[in-house]
Amino acid sequence: MRVKAVVEYHGAAYAGWQAQPDQPTVQVALENAIRIATGEAVRIEGAGRTDSGVHAIGQVAAFDLAEATDLYRLRGRLNGLTAADISIVSLEVVADDFDPRRDARSRTYRYTVVSGRPVAPLIADRSWHVYPELDLALLSRLAERIVGRHDFRAFRSADCEAETTVRTVTRSSWREGDGNGELGVFLYEISANAFLKHMVRVLVGTMVDVALGKIDEAEFARLLDGPGEREEAGRTAPAHGLVLVRIEY
Repeated sequence: MRVKAVVEYHGAAYAGWQAQPDQPTVQVALENAIRIATGEAVRIEGAGRTDSGVHAIGQVAAFDLAEATDLYRLRGRLNGLTAADISIVSLEVVADDFDPRRDARSRTYRYTVVSGRPVAPLIADRSWHVYPELDLALLSRLAERIVGRHDFRAFRSADCEAETTVRTVTRSSWREGDGNGELGVFLYEISANAFLKHMVRVLVGTMVDVALGKIDEAEFARLLDGPGEREEAGRTAPAHGLVLVRIEY
């Protein structure tokens, strides 16, 4: 019985999704909960290996159970066995060959910046506070350049081991507010077939650096035309502002 899970989590207490020696991770927390709930030692596979401190509202994972199980009851037990910063939103039976990572067609991330105002207390642990105020029109213009097929070699971590740095971005945009009327809250969303390590955070950090006058807009365009080098791009935005929103299949 192969089970697909949609998982939501606040990443502050975890060293990312993937299991690591002697560090708390979301993967290990879920595997421990499944073992206690079912008596089975399982390996849960995630669609996106979110970094330390990164959050998710639409992480997708899959695991196998030897026996058929009431998934409604299992979800309740798992949510009772995990900490309050992890929630199993849904469970469903899928085909035996379902692969949450390889079968994914698109991934969407959201980054939150609080700009030109005091810290926003209700989202301070899920946003990057930047001062002075940023030019939203400029950020939007930069975001539009990202759409399409580019070599993102300059926009990845120095230790990224991906064989190719070319990715196709289908959506890249900034907007103000989170729907509740908050002023100075800028949301960036990006969708792509796949991402490089730290790619979204480096793109956000570089766009902010352009808006602050630290990097020229023409230089940003040149790096997208690539291939550029990591040291030519801007800073890596903090992990706590990033959320994995959804994965499409």
